[in-house]
Amino acid sequence: MKRTIWTAALAVCVCTAAAQEERNPVALPPAGGRIYRTEVVPYDARHDAAERNREAGGYWMAFSPRAIAEADGEIAALLGCSVEIPVAWTDGVVLLHIENPGAPCTLWLNDREIAKIDDPLTPAEFDITPYVRQGANNFRLVMLGRRSPLDAAPSTSRPAFENSYLYYQNKRSIRDFEIALVPDSTHRCGILELAIIAQNAFNYDEEVTVGYDIYSPQGKLLDFNMREITLPGRSCDTVRFRPYIYHTYENRWEAGAKNPPLYQVMLFTRRNGVYKEYMPLKLGFGKTELSEGRLMRLGRELRLEKASYNAAADRKTTLAELKALKTKGVNTLCPDYPQPAWFYEVCDELGLYVIDRANISAPEQRDNRAVGGTLSNNPEYADEYLARVKAMYYRSRNFTCVIAYELGGPSGNGYNMYKAYEWLKSVEPSRPVIYSDADGEWNTDL
Repeated sequence: MKRTIWTAALAVCVCTAAAQEERNPVALPPAGGRIYRTEVVPYDARHDAAERNREAGGYWMAFSPRAIAEADGEIAALLGCSVEIPVAWTDGVVLLHIENPGAPCTLWLNDREIAKIDDPLTPAEFDITPYVRQGANNFRLVMLGRRSPLDAAPSTSRPAFENSYLYYQNKRSIRDFEIALVPDSTHRCGILELAIIAQNAFNYDEEVTVGYDIYSPQGKLLDFNMREITLPGRSCDTVRFRPYIYHTYENRWEAGAKNPPLYQVMLFTRRNGVYKEYMPLKLGFGKTELSEGRLMRLGRELRLEKASYNAAADRKTTLAELKALKTKGVNTLCPDYPQPAWFYEVCDELGLYVIDRANISAPEQRDNRAVGGTLSNNPEYADEYLARVKAMYYRSRNFTCVIAYELGGPSGNGYNMYKAYEWLKSVEPSRPVIYSDADGEWNTDL
């Protein structure tokens, strides 16, 4: 009995130490402009989060612009809508999520230009806090009649602006997170590697409490923890948790399984004793990594049976098509560009691997290695290449199904692809980064 008590005490100390590491708050970026982070909508109540009831609680509202003017020259269309912003939202952080606009566009709000969207196939989020006001807010989207030379051919059949919305967060909230359930060093149990980025958008010091709980695929509570930190004004900081999760090898997530087990994780904040801002997640156990040129998962080499696939018009159709592919022996999907969040959720639920690809497709003069000969070796496009790779990575990094990243479709090689590879490897040390047009050069792992 005494030994059990000491063991439990030691485990608590280990978890506490992991959560109480030295902190280095960093300044929040200026409000306004595009942000890169995981796509998760906060919920005001736990039961609404469990049911994915986004309309409840007043944190979310749909964004559905409509045509208001005909095409004129380079402008393909002018879209717009008026959105009523409640007074409560003016005292927080307001974000706009735009998905599947159909073409590059310029976003205006209340007669101010606030963003350019060059990549219409990758969902984008914008901090519009400085531009919104209480009451009616007028949004305008100037749709351009041209495509970026980096765009993959648009093959999506999904409705325009599907899953586009505005949402609200308190100034003390979860800005982003990174999560994985991976083997421990003994390969006997799992470790929940969770990093929650807390933010304080006030101009003065504030206490922020963030936490989580995790349930087994069978519905048993396995761990619960939270941590309070004090953040300086206009700053954010990372709180890390690394608890041991036992019996994970009995619930390993593998492609091809009939019912791949998924753990239920809930992130949350707490203010004045009240729990707020619930963020629901599903997570599989396992880790994909490169070992001596082989793609490994839980000690076994992966044998990939690949198929090119982009999401269908809706989740139901996509689910049916993916089930059919799975029955044919396909275990790995290779989309042409980043997909909607529900696509990765379906792959997690079905047990299908995904090699996620940035929306970069510039095959013209791909064999011309002179500076500027191919867009991939034209430094003028370096920022756009990196922006597309970052947007892909931050949206899909927390899905279990994603086992590798691809820099883009066949687009030649050069400076821009080198920089994109270096950035991805700096933030993703485990999963491989691949590029078919590396042509024997160093910027691909497979």
